[in-house]
Amino acid sequence: MPLNLACKPAVLCTFLCLAVPMLSIVKAEDPYRFFDWNVTYGFIYPLGVRQQGILINGQFPGPDIHSVTNDNLIINVYNSLDEPFLLSWNGIQQRRNSYEDGVFGTTCPIPPGKNFTYILQVKDQIGSFYYFPSLGFHKAAGGFGGIRILSRPRIPVPFDDPAGDYTILIGDWYMSNHTKLKALLDSGRKLPFPDGILINGRGRNGYSLTVEQGKTYRLRISNVGLQNSLNFRIQNHKMKLVEVEGTHTLQTTYSSLDVHVGQSYSVLFTADQPGQDYYIVVTSRFTAPVVLNTTGTLHYSNSAGPVSGPFPGGPTTEIDWSLNQARSIRTNLTASGPRPNPQGSYHYGMINTTRTIIVANSAGQVNGKQRYGVNSVSFVAPDTPMKLADYFKIQGVFKENSISDRPYGGRLYLDTSVLTLSYRAFVEIVFQNNENIVQSWHLDGYSFFVVGMDGGQWTIASRNQYNLRDGVSRCTIQVYPKAWTAIYIPLDNVGMWNLRTEFWARQYLGQQFYVRVYTDSTSLRDEYPIPKNALLCGRASGRHTRPL
Repeated sequence: MPLNLACKPAVLCTFLCLAVPMLSIVKAEDPYRFFDWNVTYGFIYPLGVRQQGILINGQFPGPDIHSVTNDNLIINVYNSLDEPFLLSWNGIQQRRNSYEDGVFGTTCPIPPGKNFTYILQVKDQIGSFYYFPSLGFHKAAGGFGGIRILSRPRIPVPFDDPAGDYTILIGDWYMSNHTKLKALLDSGRKLPFPDGILINGRGRNGYSLTVEQGKTYRLRISNVGLQNSLNFRIQNHKMKLVEVEGTHTLQTTYSSLDVHVGQSYSVLFTADQPGQDYYIVVTSRFTAPVVLNTTGTLHYSNSAGPVSGPFPGGPTTEIDWSLNQARSIRTNLTASGPRPNPQGSYHYGMINTTRTIIVANSAGQVNGKQRYGVNSVSFVAPDTPMKLADYFKIQGVFKENSISDRPYGGRLYLDTSVLTLSYRAFVEIVFQNNENIVQSWHLDGYSFFVVGMDGGQWTIASRNQYNLRDGVSRCTIQVYPKAWTAIYIPLDNVGMWNLRTEFWARQYLGQQFYVRVYTDSTSLRDEYPIPKNALLCGRASGRHTRPL
């Protein structure tokens, strides 16, 4: 597993002086992995046209993070851009430590020409995830990469080691510079349709994967795009789903797989076809009459010829096909997770929920400009990260419960929306989608149990069809047009956590809010103290990271 240990002396000194106090609160036997990243602009040609991209150590996409359950990740990020920058970790739960989450509600941006050392622990996690830049519209320029967390050697995995393990980052893409796209949104307009689809930063026929006949391989597929659900398939090959965002799944076989924006899946496939080349195909879903597509190449090492014939067609355009596939994704109750005990030992269906929250997305005009919201509130970022305001008790940055836990049908308005929930509560969240597009929602700091999804309006009677036994546990979930999705969450992670749409233009224009999971306990068992190297900005500038 490649590790980057080449920290500059000044960087290493910064880490030793500032980060070690934070590290002392984690177990000494858990390994440390050091990464030193320089974030720059650079020219890229993903769709054959030169454009400015965001590179990490000169790479687009950025380098993978390879780790093992409970590893401590020390990631020094130097911002060589001409504007503030932040990285966030899609699916890394940041146990008791939302200060390191890397979104503006919790973390001050890294100023141009400065560095910040993220101190993360992949505590009790396995699986496939990714990181991305969270400020503004940086995500449209790159700066993303894969994260894999392997099981500890003594924990059994429910499949044999593959011959190869590959990160596959797919996503829709614009040829316009991210600053131009951001300016378009700031002016009150909507984004146009994307220009193409990328596979690992490359457009049509740009990506190739070489395999040996008869061997089995693992693909970790993440949709890192900006708005579109995508379908992934390999010509003449079947894929066996084995893991979703940290949960081993029932090993169901698919000929193609819908990957909604923000989601990550692991599949196994066997190179069991005659030795030649085959298409890897990614197409946009639910975008008719215009459908984006791109292809890569699965190359057999003993190939007798190039790809031939038309690339394989995708699934039906009917929502029901995708809905039925989503319902078939379930937890493998006989497999261990990051601990020796089976994943199914947490009987979530036998616990009474203490609160039901209904989340409805909405769109509209505010002050003559396009905005999006949740339960009629369009989120506006404050001048100070809310987690810092909470810690330093700075008044006026946000108000608790400034968003309703039910949609009420009122006109869209602007506010810094925060919903306070009690630590150790067990809550039900229903995502109600009244629009004609697929929505995708992500909650930082948590995995949740997907208990149900269907068309129409959710009612109390909808609970009769919930899966209360083996619903998959994950961190990003889709909601189909004119439909609902319900999840259960044990609120066991204190902090300030972002709940957002993964449709990035909508997120930027207000379709998000923060969940404040609160306890009055000051025990380190419940929440870590603010890191000594925490960046301070806004009204928190000049304060001390430890009480005097």
